[in-house]
Amino acid sequence: MRWSDYNVVSYRNQPTGWVAEIPAIEGCYALMPIRDEAVRELRDVFEMIAEEYRERSLPLPVDTTELVHP
Repeated sequence: MRWSDYNVVSYRNQPTGWVAEIPAIEGCYALMPIRDEAVRELRDVFEMIAEEYRERSLPLPVDTTELVHP
């Protein structure tokens, strides 16, 4: 699985800052003051987690995240 196979969710973290996460992968999130920074940091976190899965010869989880809009 690659970065492009996953949905990324971002939202404001109160009182300031942003969270970016890949809900399909436990612990795959980043907290930064600016949204774009959070997404860039998340990509680095994703790569670190993907490397850990590769080292253990495990497949990354399949993304079953469903984005719902009002």
